[in-house]
Amino acid sequence: MPNGMQTRRGFAKASVCTAAAAVSGVGSVCLQAESQADPKEPFFRTRGVVLRPEDILMADWPERARKAGLTTIASHPFPGTVIGLLRTERGRHFFNKCRQVGLQVEHELHAMGSLLPRTLFEKNPEMFRMDENGNRTRAGNCCPSNARALAIIAESAVRICEALPSTTGRYFLWGDDMVGWCLCRNCRGFLPADQALMVVNRMCRALREVEPKFQVAHLAYQKTRRPPKQIKPVEGVFLEFAPNRSYHRSYESQWKAGDFDTIHALDANLEVFPRDTAQVLEYWLDVGRFSNLVRSKQPVKLPWKRDVFLADVEAYRSRGIRHVTTFATGVNPGYRKLHGDLSFIDEYGAGLLR
Repeated sequence: MPNGMQTRRGFAKASVCTAAAAVSGVGSVCLQAESQADPKEPFFRTRGVVLRPEDILMADWPERARKAGLTTIASHPFPGTVIGLLRTERGRHFFNKCRQVGLQVEHELHAMGSLLPRTLFEKNPEMFRMDENGNRTRAGNCCPSNARALAIIAESAVRICEALPSTTGRYFLWGDDMVGWCLCRNCRGFLPADQALMVVNRMCRALREVEPKFQVAHLAYQKTRRPPKQIKPVEGVFLEFAPNRSYHRSYESQWKAGDFDTIHALDANLEVFPRDTAQVLEYWLDVGRFSNLVRSKQPVKLPWKRDVFLADVEAYRSRGIRHVTTFATGVNPGYRKLHGDLSFIDEYGAGLLR
């Protein structure tokens, strides 16, 4: 943990000042922007992309994003990966270029392994989740009813965010995908989203001791897409919603009442979380997803459907959502060499500016 409040204030001041300096760019989101919407500004305050380190090899991403009218580039996927990137000349140059052209910088991170290091399991298994067989396991997430686990997570959250400051004051420290949450006797009465929100609330309180305007995302994705029932978000927690859907037709056309694999899940979450701070995390430009690059190194041509995208944008706008971003993993020099056309970046930006 950093030594004393002087270091913490420096961290907060640096984040606020950097955000303020970027405001003169492309409709940037500053810490104060949520309650001071300018009617002359575009409806969508955040218009972003999420990139992996290999994607920034396409060194003109900042200029392309700026030209397309985007506001934000976010890094992905893990804290250690991005910290390592920032230690390289290439990484520093990329993020400096983002700031020079007026883009905000955020970090959307799978963070649980860094928030509660797995090395603690041997001596303190009670801090980790219990699986369906009644065994404590180091595989993913934590035991949210364990006070010591939450204290360590809160301390780690401040430390990670000091290392990776967000110029918007919005932080994204996600739980683990593909695994459940805790089934111990103290936790099993809570939905996965309730348990995830317990963790997010605790991190948010810790970060807002550093800077009262910081915000932390609650990610509604996979097992946490069904909204929390018992735990309420504290001040500063905002919804980030990642859909499970087909991209052959509009998301809203797939709606089914009670089906949390459709846009019904977003509507249900908006009954719990504020609309004006909610963010949608989409996959419209995610070459990595469409190519299944985990198994294949050959990127497919992005199946970009402009009409579907525009219908989706209208569905989100009609719900009062003002923050939209998309994964754009795999949009890198390899993709450009193979397929050439990157006009979808401009069409994405133009659609959000309409």
